[in-house]
Amino acid sequence: MALDFLAGCAGGVAGVLVGHPFDTVKVRLQVQNMEKPQYQGTLHCFQSIIKQESVLGLYKGLGSPLMGLTFINALVFGVQGNTLRALGQDSPLNQFLAGAAAGAIQCVICCPMELAKTRLQLQDVGPARTYKGSLDCLVQIYRHEGLRGINRGMVSTLLRETPSFGVYFLTYDVLTRAMGCEPDDRLLVPKLLLAGGTSGITSWLSTYPMDVVKSRLQADGLQGAPRYHGIIDCMKQSYQAEGWRVFTRGLASTLLRAFPVNAATFATVTVVLTYTRSEETQADSETVPGTSATPAGPALAQPSSL
Repeated sequence: MALDFLAGCAGGVAGVLVGHPFDTVKVRLQVQNMEKPQYQGTLHCFQSIIKQESVLGLYKGLGSPLMGLTFINALVFGVQGNTLRALGQDSPLNQFLAGAAAGAIQCVICCPMELAKTRLQLQDVGPARTYKGSLDCLVQIYRHEGLRGINRGMVSTLLRETPSFGVYFLTYDVLTRAMGCEPDDRLLVPKLLLAGGTSGITSWLSTYPMDVVKSRLQADGLQGAPRYHGIIDCMKQSYQAEGWRVFTRGLASTLLRAFPVNAATFATVTVVLTYTRSEETQADSETVPGTSATPAGPALAQPSSL
């Protein structure tokens, strides 16, 4: 599992650095007050943040996902692979089930991490800011709200992550097999980037309305009195106030973010696994009497076969 952890960590770091600015824009668009909207769209939100807070404003709350996603990715890819092996057969249904299991388990880390990220992304700049960083944010939430506060939005996170990760891994596996991704293919990296990016977009489209609800629940009470009493109440109030379009708020920035983030994540994980495992196999063959020291070349290590 050491290689799984290494590959997952590398993929997580690559994904966060590429996609965090888009995530900041997504969250701000999702939770803004439509009676007095601050942003007119994705591009305007980008421009406003850079103008008012500099480029660093796009990276607010980076510490939380950067720390959390290293563990989340290692957990996700490890659980998915072990679940797939336990199911015994590499079928589309089992790919979905293994991915869904991984998505559900990582919510234990993902939910508090996204809570801190959301609070940091929405807080004021300068002396008026409430939190000094991700850890300080979680400590303050725990002091004021206890464990329940730390896990705010857990049910909506589960409802989002469980099916979306099933779609995520299923799409990636189908695409890499269809495109014939092999280690000696000159177009291997572009194919992996395309498969990973497409998987990310498909995954987000499958559960995006629940992500809007999660963001609103986690941001509730930050700028005024709490408004929502749960998932259903949040959906009702949001729909009554803004119509069905509220559940697509921030979708453009999310999809713009989804492709490069997941392309970087999946390609990094697959390449790291492929070449670390090939080196490990070569070292093993050199220590076993009667085996050839000449490697046959690295076999492509799909994340789905961890």
